Amino acid sequence: MVLSARSRTVLTLYTLADDVQCHRTRLVLAAKGVSYDRVLVDPNKPPADLADLNPYGGTPTLVDRDISLYDPWVVCEYLDERYPHPPLMPVDPLSRARLRLTMVRIERDWLPEIATIRAGGRPADAARKRLRENLLGALPLFKVSKFFLNTEMSLADCLIVPLIWRLPSLELDLGREGKPITDYGERLFRSDGYLRSMTPEERALRP
Repeated sequence: MVLSARSRTVLTLYTLADDVQCHRTRLVLAAKGVSYDRVLVDPNKPPADLADLNPYGGTPTLVDRDISLYDPWVVCEYLDERYPHPPLMPVDPLSRARLRLTMVRIERDWLPEIATIRAGGRPADAARKRLRENLLGALPLFKVSKFFLNTEMSLADCLIVPLIWRLPSLELDLGREGKPITDYGERLFRSDGYLRSMTPEERALRP
């Protein structure tokens, strides 16, 4: 039974079973160690109350008592501020701005290629090539620090790692040149938080 927004006493996340932006949000929640109710949304038959909670009817949508939040940026930054430990953004404004700009590039240049690849056909080959080039073009950024452009895990990692997890299912191989990226991903895949963030559908994307 789906409870109404007013009757919830814990966080509730409306999420797709396999989606980078939803996975990103679940990874933030796992990194924070926050308990929440997960409502898996069938995009062909969404819950009746989702349209009341989110005027766009999309996911992820987060309900925290009397407020409902949507758009991955809003949701993730709200969670980082609502649950400040551990922090998922650097303290100084310049580093925060750099990470935000990088995430904007990823959302605009990388993520749209996933849908094109999954749609198949000739456009998928070109999208796969573009995504590979974008990832390898960012290779120096993966070498700067233990995490992506930061000494600690950040919201940028929460966006990037779900993408790297999906590369085999997208039939995208970074080869030897991309080993620092795949090594970065494998290291984070083993964390307890990452394992908690996944749905069964996402686990099945890799052997």
